[in-house]
Amino acid sequence: MDLNVWSEENVEFMFEEIKKKLRMATGGSIKGTNFDPALYEDLKDLYDMVASKSTFSISEIDAITSELGKLRKA
Repeated sequence: MDLNVWSEENVEFMFEEIKKKLRMATGGSIKGTNFDPALYEDLKDLYDMVASKSTFSISEIDAITSELGKLRKA
């Protein structure tokens, strides 16, 4: 899996990994098609940041979920 290249599968994988890491209960219905391919690099950056940390503060979780919301297609 090459996460440097956009695909619906990569988007879904990264979102699922972010969800697991943040222990998010919501977002189960978000699919790769819900994200704008033009913003893929932003999602990848967010994924890399989340993957690199072991713990998150409440404010960090709020900021990350806010950014995920911004990446969704309108």
